[in-house]
Amino acid sequence: MLDQVWFPLYITLKISLVSSLIVAILGTLISYILARREFMGKWLIDSLVTLPMILPPTVTGYMLVVLLGKNGILGNILFDLTGIRLLFTWQAAVIAAFVVSLPLMVKTTTAAIEAVDRELEYVAYTLGRNELETAFFITLPLAKKGILAGIVLSFARAVGEFGATLMVAGNIPGRTNTMAISIYSAFQGGNSELANTLVIILVLMSLVSMAVTTKLVNSWKI
Repeated sequence: MLDQVWFPLYITLKISLVSSLIVAILGTLISYILARREFMGKWLIDSLVTLPMILPPTVTGYMLVVLLGKNGILGNILFDLTGIRLLFTWQAAVIAAFVVSLPLMVKTTTAAIEAVDRELEYVAYTLGRNELETAFFITLPLAKKGILAGIVLSFARAVGEFGATLMVAGNIPGRTNTMAISIYSAFQGGNSELANTLVIILVLMSLVSMAVTTKLVNSWKI
């Protein structure tokens, strides 16, 4: 049973970590733009980012299949250029995890950035700092608690992702069977021992993540 536990744990952590790294970078960028910019179509970007939070995961997964499949808009271009097919790979699972977890990062981080006093940014401008320097050295450090919370929430969401992942990556043993998918398969197959073991590990992972985050946030005075 060790092999049935080890690989789902490994692939889940791999997908979640890669997804969270991308979410941390792009999510922070999107959040900063939404918090500090006014432009035509802002509501549309905000709505598109938020949409996966509202839609059923299977619908999000279906939309990704339409986009990333060999005959899809993006999938067709990628296949013609590189010969790579994304569907039913761990990379497809990363994309699914990224899409469904991005709203949590953006909503949390946008609120944190909006809470930063803009007077502090204006002071930095008067001292000769440009916007990029001000963002990196003033705004984002002051919003770090919200950013960290967003990253952890996104990681937790990626770890527990099921519907969209199943649609785009499938349930291929030894390739794409994440923890959530393996729990479902074990339950469907009547393997209660394996299902229980995976559930316990998943719950412990979530508790540890929350405990570490709480400790880090409380250790920061700002």
